[in-house]
Amino acid sequence: MKFAAIIVAAGSSRRMGFDKLLADFAGKPVLQRSIEAFAACSEVSEIVVVCPEARFDELDVEFSEQLIQRVDGGTDRHDSVASGLAVLAGDTDFIAVHDGARPLISVEQIRKVLQSASEHGAAASARPVTETVKRADEHGMVSAAVSRDDLWLMETPQIFQAELLFKAYRQVQESGARVTDEVSAMELIGQPVKLVTNDSTNPKITYPADIEQAQKHLPAST
Repeated sequence: MKFAAIIVAAGSSRRMGFDKLLADFAGKPVLQRSIEAFAACSEVSEIVVVCPEARFDELDVEFSEQLIQRVDGGTDRHDSVASGLAVLAGDTDFIAVHDGARPLISVEQIRKVLQSASEHGAAASARPVTETVKRADEHGMVSAAVSRDDLWLMETPQIFQAELLFKAYRQVQESGARVTDEVSAMELIGQPVKLVTNDSTNPKITYPADIEQAQKHLPAST
């Protein structure tokens, strides 16, 4: 089985005010930790990092077994994923798409999602909603309660049979749809996706305070 990973890291970090993907995360850039998680997964044979060249050049990563390459991203996230898909080897069996701004992803969770994808064709890391959820009006006033039953917060990696992901992205491009993750792309072709509970913290770094909070969950050995 040939398993490739596309790590999406082409964003401009406008909400952060600085390059969050190069921000120090316990001694290493955020993006470097995301890449190293996939490099540490022996099932991964190829890694594509979608990011600007200047950002990639700031990293200090070494790979002994995986083929790694960098490509430029696009205007939107799905454009960046499409750029990654375009350079993958033709005999790839499964493809993971991961947000470079999720540096706490574990090898264990990558493998759990891969196993589920091998059984169902499509799988994604996620966690069930446990907090109370409310809907508000345009003034920020509570207007209704929302049942949290069957609600999940999506994470990455999201892993798919290669032919399914290519099919979904052809549909994205042909329809002009703007999807925020690959599960949304799968919905366009009617492909069910198995959600795989992540028992570990796996936040997306979006704001400066997220870095300090996320570092509290970093294993001491890393």
